[in-house]
Amino acid sequence: MTPVWRKSSRSGSTSGQSDCVEVAQLARNIGVRDSKRPRGAHLLLAASAWHAFARDVKSGQHDLP
Repeated sequence: MTPVWRKSSRSGSTSGQSDCVEVAQLARNIGVRDSKRPRGAHLLLAASAWHAFARDVKSGQHDLP
């Protein structure tokens, strides 16, 4: 199965470059990669870890002061 990489609809840009990561549902994990380097390395996270991280982001726990 070929992963379908998705980028956030809220991704920003600086100097014409997209500042974002992309995520994909893989067989048992969630893949995370740099959108500017799609052929580069990516992280594999357990689905439970990704969902906990996404929940924390939505709640503002990772917002910068």
